[in-house]
Formats: sequence, structure tokens, C-alpha cells
Amino acid sequence: MAESGQHEQRYERYEGGSPQAERLVFEQLARELMEVQVRNRRAGGGDAARAFHAKAPVAVENARLRFHDDLPAALRVGFAQPGAEYPATVRLSNASGIRQGDGSPDLRGAAVRVRVSEEESHDLLATSYPVSHAANAREFVAFAKAMAGARSPLRKAFGLLVKLPLAVGLRTADRMRRNVRAAARHTVDSLAQETYWSRGAILWGDAGPVRFLFRPAPGSPPAPTPDRRDPDFLHREFARRLARSDVDYDLCVQRFVDERHTPVEDASVEWKDGTSPAIPIARLSIPSQDLDAAEARAIARRIEDLAFNPWYTTEEFRPLGNINRARKAAYQASSAHRLGLRFATGEPVRNRVLRRPMETAFALLNRYVPWHRLPVQLSLLNLVFLRKVLRRLNLIDTEAREAPPRAQRVPEPIPERLRGERSYDGTYNDLSAPRMGAVGSAFGRNLRPDYRPDLFDTPNPVTVSRQLLYRESFLPATSLNVLAASWIQFQVHDWVNHRRHKPGERSVEVPLPPGSGPWRNTPGGPGENVMRFAENEGVEVPGRPPILFANTASHWWDGSEVYGADEQTARFLREADGRAELRLEDGHLPTGTNGGIPLTGFSDSWWMGLSAMHTLFAREHNAVCAALRAEYPTMSEERIYQTARLVVSALIAKIHTVEWTPAILATEAIDIALHTNWQGPPKKWLDQLGLWLFESHSLTGIPKTLPDHHAAPYSLTEDFVTVYRMHPLIPDDFELREHHFGQRLETVGFLDIQGGAAETRIRKTGLADTLYSFGIAHPGAITLHNFPRSLQQFEREGEIIDLSVVDLVRTRRRGVPRYNDFREGLHKPRIRSFEELTENAQTLARLKEVYRSVDEIDTVVGLFGENPPTGFGFSDTAFRIFILMASRRLQSDRFLNVDYRPEVYTPLGIDWVERGGMNSVILRHCPELAALLPRGASAFAPWRAVRPTGGSA
Repeated sequence: MAESGQHEQRYERYEGGSPQAERLVFEQLARELMEVQVRNRRAGGGDAARAFHAKAPVAVENARLRFHDDLPAALRVGFAQPGAEYPATVRLSNASGIRQGDGSPDLRGAAVRVRVSEEESHDLLATSYPVSHAANAREFVAFAKAMAGARSPLRKAFGLLVKLPLAVGLRTADRMRRNVRAAARHTVDSLAQETYWSRGAILWGDAGPVRFLFRPAPGSPPAPTPDRRDPDFLHREFARRLARSDVDYDLCVQRFVDERHTPVEDASVEWKDGTSPAIPIARLSIPSQDLDAAEARAIARRIEDLAFNPWYTTEEFRPLGNINRARKAAYQASSAHRLGLRFATGEPVRNRVLRRPMETAFALLNRYVPWHRLPVQLSLLNLVFLRKVLRRLNLIDTEAREAPPRAQRVPEPIPERLRGERSYDGTYNDLSAPRMGAVGSAFGRNLRPDYRPDLFDTPNPVTVSRQLLYRESFLPATSLNVLAASWIQFQVHDWVNHRRHKPGERSVEVPLPPGSGPWRNTPGGPGENVMRFAENEGVEVPGRPPILFANTASHWWDGSEVYGADEQTARFLREADGRAELRLEDGHLPTGTNGGIPLTGFSDSWWMGLSAMHTLFAREHNAVCAALRAEYPTMSEERIYQTARLVVSALIAKIHTVEWTPAILATEAIDIALHTNWQGPPKKWLDQLGLWLFESHSLTGIPKTLPDHHAAPYSLTEDFVTVYRMHPLIPDDFELREHHFGQRLETVGFLDIQGGAAETRIRKTGLADTLYSFGIAHPGAITLHNFPRSLQQFEREGEIIDLSVVDLVRTRRRGVPRYNDFREGLHKPRIRSFEELTENAQTLARLKEVYRSVDEIDTVVGLFGENPPTGFGFSDTAFRIFILMASRRLQSDRFLNVDYRPEVYTPLGIDWVERGGMNSVILRHCPELAALLPRGASAFAPWRAVRPTGGSA
């Protein structure tokens, strides 16, 4: 490893000055290569092929590589030992990314996988010309893009003479054309007679950089003159040759001399034999066989599904140089795209051309007229372009990525069952990056973090809470009901959870302001002059501030709050004997031994509203199971369970998209936009034309598109967590009523229905009356001076906490920018005075008392204090995170787009989701509530209240 690092520093120079900067370049180039594959597929027909070397006349897996007994001592490294022999897979190919006849002018390639053991293999890739037409990866991709889709001589000439110079400049394009023409002039009669050069260097342990080549072994018989009209003559010639005898190649290496004669970074310079002679070190033998037999054809098909990559090796043999470093990301992306594991969504030229001027126009317009004050159609178009900007500039990957590339084993095959069902922990949602979005993945960012330890306690968060958050009187959100408050907590528990240290193990201490009195941090504990609560467990990354945190839930919309985030929990929650249903007791969640908290996927911060949601959707899962069993009697219990998980998770996503969100953002534009996300735009010619011109991907709902992560691997973000701090929705007290006659059952405080007390209360009240009671009651408005008093002093896991203070402290310590920077980062103008935030005289006075300047305002305070657009339940600034992340949760998740199909969900499952909604879920399990649900609105709008006819009201 140390030797590898020394060679890396000695021979390699990173584009952009660092491995991290170069990695970002390579990832973009990889995406561009996927677009090349799309264009080649359109030109060549059929499925997506390799970006290069699409057609393989020869593919065998019974070759052998044997190192010579007299292998020079300096080259005895790793698996390269005298007399060592290994099985090998060989694929000989035409270099074009379009499958075409063997007679077309082209280079040829060899891919050899040497299998040393179950844990070790080495992929050796070479091409039939000693140098690359491109000096580096940028030139390589520019050439590929210029020639993408070019089959006719005219198109090829246009690519070489027009597109390529525009991309790389006249001088570079001329050099590249000369190399390509020299290579293509060579006529090939037999793949057995070709020499294949690595062109780029690899490390050879302590021997340093080498280039390798495969050349025909001495004595190989010449090939007869072929019939070049036969599109498969190279295969036929090789097959006839193998039918008679073995085909052998010598593996040779050329050793590094100096940077001038044998450069590592520039693949367009030949390592000449006179400077660095080719030393034969091994013999590659393909044994005599019938290439046209059924077994050989089946082997060839299997090899077509392999992904060769020069980085599938060990660190002793790691590839070197710019092009080689780029090949890891490029080949992984290309092979994943070809195998249907990763997707490319090209943007039409008209959309690309019109994007920038329209973004500029709307940015200028929004200086004077905010989007929500424009006519509906114009506001919708404005949102389209705002989302484009946010996708481009406000998706920041926080994971510590591999830079520079490292050698690795050939990846394990994807577990077949996970192609059609969700994993328990979120792995394999993106089949090309199995860990993306899984449990333990880091939260991303929408804004660059601003980590300011010197401002953690400035101004004092307790003062901020008491002056600006404390609920002095209940401010209702009259367009919603308490089910909306329950729902969002139900969702947040599926999406995000920061792991905390155990109480007393590692704590945050917040000093109390003078004159505020003592605080008891534990039940019955002493009064103290500090608030103390458990710190979050961070992910330590050398050289970074401690602001990276892992999500203990999966980032995907997978119903983990119902099913659990690991297999052990999921199986524990199921009925005995492997039945597909979830365990229920008389229709309610079974209770555990932890103080009466029920057994479910995620039960933190438990209260009666959460219990109602969990109970409802546990019942819904069981209803889906029963329907699947009746419709498909041969379906196994495991398949029924997994399919029901998919159906319920998708139904939850749909309800949130087209019901909860339009309820809390009650405007016509948002209602249209959110329904467009799920089912496509209204069938109006003007809407269709506008999207065709500017955003054609929105012409269908997201479930009919392909996965697209846009500018960063998928994750939920710390900024997303911040805008979903919606605790003011929770009332401090509740009136429980029965739905038949409207009679009051009892009035309870939040703490009376929180924790273990929730299950006792919901069983006593019943699910139907609980839903009714919450359906007719209003939640709190998401605004200042409305934080629930019950949450400002309550017990959680042995601690007494003020959640309003915790919200402020967490946001600061996680490096979420303060409100004014938050606004600016989301492309809104900064506020210059407190008066721009609020017109309320009392709030204004308190803001000025608490904060020295508008730039100090806490993010949570600013979001709550901002005057929202008409009909909005939260601020326009928070909404910007929402419009970015709401569609991202659908767009990135293959189970909500490309695999949202009857083959995976079953026809019944798709129909269940498409016809279903919150009303149908409620009525399936509480049909007696039918007449009480709101007409023409979602179940999150206020229900009809039954007027008591007598007795206590």
C-alpha cells in the first residue's frame, strides 16, 4: 500500500489539482458516456450496448494464462510468479459502440479476466493500436460524443471535422484524427493475428509502471483472405481456427523508462519498442473447441453480461494515468446502464437551448413579482425552472467518496430477489450503487454547511425559545385537521432519524440565561443552571468539521416506520409461521415490554396520533395481503408480504404527494404541480406545449419515467430535516368524541396520550372515534409563538427536554446556515431589516431584542416567522427545499418509477395504488366514517362534525 502511494505521487498528476476535484470531473464524464450509449442505441437499434466494443465475435471462459518459468525476478509480483497458471475469460471485440459488420473500418479489442482465486482476479484490457487517439479522459469522451450515433460516412465525417474541433480545438482534433485514421487503415483478417496494447500504464508492484500487450504467439498460422461482405467473418474465421488447434498469445510488458519517453499521464504517446522492449512474461491459450456449439453460445451470452473494468484487480496492479483513472467510474456507469442497473435521461435539445434564457428571465421577474403572485400557468412554469436550478446547484453529496480510485474485487452478483422487492435496510434500491440511501448513509446537503462553534449559544437558544417560540395561546391552522399533523410525523419517522448517544454518555449543554430559574434534566433530578441532552452520534471524517451524520432509517420512501429498517425487526412484526400479515391484537398493534409502547417499525416520540396512523396502515397491509392471496392463490406467503410492502409504501408516497401536500399548500398551482408529479399534467394543449418546449420529462408523471439522481447520489438532507421541524402542528390538548352522536368522551392533554399511555387510550377510544376526533380538530399553525407547551418540558428516554431548544441547537450544531444565508442559498433575496420578515409589532420587538442583526436569525425562527404565500401552511423558503426534495424522493426511487409496474407489483397491486388514497384506506377499515369525510377534499381537511343531540356536548 505504501509503495502504491509512492508510485501514485511520483507518476500521476490529478486534473483540478487533487483526487477529489478529478473525481467530480470523471463522474460527469461517466454521465456523458451514458448519453453516448443512448445515441448509439438509437442508431444501432436493440438494447443499450457497451459504450465501446459493443460486438464480440469471440467470447470464451476456458482460456488459461501461464507465467513463464524464467519470469524476470523484478517482475515477480503478486499473482505473477514463475510457472503460475490461472483460468481466464477472454472477450475479443470490435471497438465501435454500435454493433456493425466485421468489415467496417474499426479497431479491435481484447478483455481478459484472470481468475486467481474466489477473492482475486485481474481484468486486462487492450486495443489493437499502440496508442490512444486521446491523451486524457476529456478528449476521449469528447471524441465519443462527436461520433455517437454516427453510422454513415457523412455523419462520421461531420463528427470528425466539425463536432470534434468544436469540443477540443483544431490542433488536438487534428492529432486525434491522425491517430484514428492510422489505426482504422489497418485491415484485419483474423483476431488471432492481431496484437492488442494496453495503451495506458498499470503499476506492477515494486517494478513500477508498465504497459502490457498481447501478441500472437510465434508460429500462429496466417488467415485466409476473408469474405468481408460477411458481417460475422471474424467470428467464423476464429471458429474454424479453434476447431483445428489452440490459439495462443504472448503477454508482454514494457517497463517505464522516464516521463519523456514513457509517459504515464498521456496515453496518446507510444512507448516505443526501441526505448522499452516488450518482454514476454506469460502465454494466454484458448483451447481448441467448437465455438458454435450450444454450450459455447450460452457461455458467450453469459460473458456479454459481464462488466470488465481494469480496476477489478489488486492495488499492486492498479491502473495509472488520467484515462485509466477515469475508466473506473466510466466503465461502471456504462456497464450499469447497459445491464439496466443505472439510467440515462437525456435532455432534448430544445429544452437545453431554452433552459438558460428562461431561468434568467424568471430570476429577473421574481425580483419584482414572486412566483406565487403570477397567473397559474406562469407560476407553474416558474416552478419548473426554479426546480431545475435547485437540482443543479442545491444537491450536495456529503459521503466520503473514493478519490483517487482504488482497485477492487469484481462486485458480487445482485441478489436476484432484490430486483423485484425492497430490501429491509434500503440497500439495492439503486442496483448500480447498492449502498446508496441505505441505513447508515450520511445525510446530504442542499446548502454548503456553515459550521460556527463560536455561535452555538449566540443568542442563547433558551432565550430564543421563550421569546419567539413559546405558545402563549393556541393559533390554529383552520384549513387542516390533526390527522395532517399525525401524518407528517408518521412520514418523518420513515425518512430521517439521527442516532443519539445514550443519556449521560455524551451531552450537549445549553446554559440557562440569567433569571430563568433552574432546570431539571432528569425526572426527580436536581435543579441545574444548564439544559443537558444527548448529543447526536456523528460520522468522523478526517479534515472535516463534525457535521456529518448517518441516517439510522433508510433514505427511501419504503414504509420503514411500519415494517422496520432491518430484517430481524420486519420478521418479528409478522404473524407466526411466516404468514404475510403483520401482527395485530383485536385490530390494534401488539404492545411490547417497553412501557406499553407498541411493536412497530419505528416508535420513538410515540403518541395517539402516531398510533392511529400505524394501526391504520398495519391493517392496510393485511388487507392487501388478503386481496393478493385471493387473486393469486399460488403466490407464496413471502411474495405476498413483499408485494404488500411495495403496495403500501407506494400508496403512502401517493397520499403524501397528491393529498397531504396540496392540503398544507392549498393553492391551485401546487395542486396541479403535485398531481403532475404523480400522474402527469392536465390534458390541456397549452400545458402540454409548455412542458414539451421547456421540460419534456414532466409530460408524464414521475412513475412513468426513469430514475434520475440529478447532480448527486440520492440522500435526504440536513436542510430537509430542518424545514420539516413542524412541531407547532401539535395541539396541547385534545377533545375525544364519538362519531355516532358527537358526544364528548373526554378531554386530554398531549402528555395524557403520549408514550405508553397512547395505546391504552386508543384501545379505549377505538380507531374510528380516534380518527373522527382528530379529523374534526385543527392542528396548530406553523408560525412563531405556537410551539407546543407539552413539548417544552417532557420526558424522553430518561431525559427531560425542551424540544424547541433542541430544534434550535441541533440546527446550529449541524451547520445548517442561519436564516438569511439559508434564503440566499435557495436563490431568494436576503432580508435587510427585521421589518422584511414580519409586520407583527410584538414579534418585531422581540426579534430586535433577541438578535443583534438579521443575519443572526435562526433558521427555524426565520422559517416560522416568514409570511407564507396565500394558502401555504409554511414559508416559501421552506417550500424551496420541498419542491426539490419532494420530486427527488419519487424520481430517484426505482420502485416509484421504472419498477412501478404490474410485473413487480402485480396488476392488483398497481390498481390498489392507483385507485387508492387516504379516504379509501380510512373507509376500508372504518366504513362507518363515510358520511363524515369532507366532500371534494382530502381526508386531511376538516371533517364534518356531528352535532350532539342531547346529553353532554
